[in-house]
Amino acid sequence: MEDLLRMPARELGRKIREGELKAPDVAGCYLERIRKAEPHIHAFISVDEGKAAARAKEVEEGIREGRYRGPLAGVPVAVKDNICTKGIRTTCGSRMLENFVPSYDAEVVSRMERQGMILLGKTNMDEFAMGSTTETSVFETTVNPWNKRHVPGGSSGGSCAAVASGEVPLALGSDTGGSIRQPAAYCGVCGLKPTYGTVSRYGLIAYASSLDQIGPVGRTVDDCAVLYEAIAGTDEKDSTSTGTGGGRCSEDVFLTEPGCLKGMRIGIPREYLSDGIDEEVKNAITDAVRLMEANGADAEYFSLEMAEYAIPAYYIIACAEASSNLERFDGVKYGYRSRADAELHEMYKKSRQEGFGEEVKRRILLGSFVLSSGYYDAYYLKALKAKALMKEAFDRAFEKYDCIVAPASPTTAPEVGTSLSDPLKMYLSDIYTVSVNLCGLPAVSLPCAVDSRGLPVGMQFIGARFQDRKVLRTAAVYEQLRGTFPAAWEKEGM
Repeated sequence: MEDLLRMPARELGRKIREGELKAPDVAGCYLERIRKAEPHIHAFISVDEGKAAARAKEVEEGIREGRYRGPLAGVPVAVKDNICTKGIRTTCGSRMLENFVPSYDAEVVSRMERQGMILLGKTNMDEFAMGSTTETSVFETTVNPWNKRHVPGGSSGGSCAAVASGEVPLALGSDTGGSIRQPAAYCGVCGLKPTYGTVSRYGLIAYASSLDQIGPVGRTVDDCAVLYEAIAGTDEKDSTSTGTGGGRCSEDVFLTEPGCLKGMRIGIPREYLSDGIDEEVKNAITDAVRLMEANGADAEYFSLEMAEYAIPAYYIIACAEASSNLERFDGVKYGYRSRADAELHEMYKKSRQEGFGEEVKRRILLGSFVLSSGYYDAYYLKALKAKALMKEAFDRAFEKYDCIVAPASPTTAPEVGTSLSDPLKMYLSDIYTVSVNLCGLPAVSLPCAVDSRGLPVGMQFIGARFQDRKVLRTAAVYEQLRGTFPAAWEKEGM
């Protein structure tokens, strides 16, 4: 069982296709792992063992008959619980959608099914993806597999914790302001935020529509690349779909060698390594840069204009869009309805008051405020202008650099219960990730070190729009230079 849990996703798929492993046996192994780990980790909201077992049997037959030929056929996967799954509860970690069962699959789920992947369950998340710790979920608090006294990050903390704890080899998350990359950094796994529009958002329950992007989580860069290739591509059901996708990027990543860094121009923003960053995180990033320089990369520190405005611009825009997107949850069409005996408008208010958690209410109020008469010009329009200027600053940087290297978070994972008491501090933990979403860029996070407390330190590679392949390839070369990173579930002996 342990050898199977260590196996990279591509190798796992190859062994299943070639008959060395059976899809039902692989699914059964991971379901057993979930049963063992879940009482400690709480990464999942829903697991349907019967449905997963039946699907594994069907996939095994399909592989032998030639219906499933993709590199991930027979490989188990988990999906964040804001991505719709037909016939399987999709809650967004909220009381508002506690019993919502979609009648259709999200496009990414349909694509994975056509590839022959096996869905094991839906992972925990911050309520409506609003949070950075997975503590705002109304179900359970997911913990970090590296140290269960610490958070896994958020909002895709369940997906990252599930991969880190060996409960599943691959997972999908969503990234609105770092919600894949930050928890991937905290949990010591790899997470990709693709270029906006390259992966369909059809079936993703929206938080901030202009910023949300579905992306993969895996143990390695190659795991993320091969899953990204499976889900990317144009989708007529998504008006923001760009018509471009992963192409053959996973083969590029799989075949990389350290020599590929020769002549690679890497930029490191000075602002990201100045005030507010933990010294151990800063040292880990600079050590990683030195390692790349020693293997042929040309690294340079530069000033990234507008960086200081990223957090305020992001939270104004994200909360404004959230207040609009969450307006539909009124207790009438679907979702939670208050049982209080009240007239129509009072029922609306009570349903939203009882159905939404405190963090969601806070962001709805902030979003409604910045969109209100008298404040729209003063806040929302200024945030949009700052966003445009940030995009120009990144465009200028990518005229000079192939990739930008940055921390994924100013610190390693904080302890459970320490972030929600200070929401502003929680918001500032996204300082290195939100610009990527504001500008629609691709970025991948992967671990580069372990701090003195035994917690992973994460690093980002950021690229220009549609340069997902280059970002993944550069990260894969660094991953080879860094060497094998320890697995949390092996460290904890779970």
